[in-house]
Amino acid sequence: MTVDSNVAPVIIKRKKKGGGHGHHGGAWKVAYADFVTAMMAFFMLMWLLNATTEKQRKGLADYFNPTIAVARISGGGDGLMGGESTFSENVLPRMGTGATAMEATEKDAARGSETTGKSDPDSAEQAALEELRDRLTGRTGESMVDDGLMRHVVTRVTDEGLVVELFETADAPLFGPDGSPTFLLRRLAQIIAGAGRAVRNPVAIEGHVPASPIVLAQDRSWDLSADRAAWMRELLQEAGVPKSRIARTTAHADREPARSNPMDARNSRVEVIFLRK
Repeated sequence: MTVDSNVAPVIIKRKKKGGGHGHHGGAWKVAYADFVTAMMAFFMLMWLLNATTEKQRKGLADYFNPTIAVARISGGGDGLMGGESTFSENVLPRMGTGATAMEATEKDAARGSETTGKSDPDSAEQAALEELRDRLTGRTGESMVDDGLMRHVVTRVTDEGLVVELFETADAPLFGPDGSPTFLLRRLAQIIAGAGRAVRNPVAIEGHVPASPIVLAQDRSWDLSADRAAWMRELLQEAGVPKSRIARTTAHADREPARSNPMDARNSRVEVIFLRK
């Protein structure tokens, strides 16, 4: 069989397929990651502003401030006192001698070798309230409240001030059946008035009562809590607290229970608050 020389040869051309679409760049991914990081930092900042006190925010600002290597109120040492002088106003009260944050020995403050200038009023007031709390609860080694009375006292330092909560139990009420204060409450009022002489902060008094187990035609919880706050005000004044220091008396009825059970006897309490100035 002969091959026709006039027929054009068949040419097969094979093309190699590429590996998909070309690279379009990843700069947008970097920009998106920066945006997400910035949003996370923003929400963390909002949370910190809402969850911290003014003193804590100042501490955070000083920590991240690149122009301040060490806070001026600290000596920066790592010894026994952590750089704090034994003669500074925050140490002397704990030793039981010298000045206090509110009653300084010098014109403005009792200063140690590391402190210069006037002390921060907010930090001085905070130290005074904490010192008063420690004296009441015995954190300094000796409590102003007897052991038998201590179970009726709860203290806490808040943004409003030092809250001294006096609550009754089933076997030890603060008020009698006729609504008059018992010996227990009179004794506690004398102790609080005596401890309150160490500071000059104004005082607020709040009354609380538990909820009634039955629905009453006439709700007397407001009147009852107001009477208890008024009794506490009179007891403090009889114990030596000046009338001018009483900033307010407030009745809360059964609206702010201390326990989840609104009828719990623990909800029957009186709060004395040494307010921040």
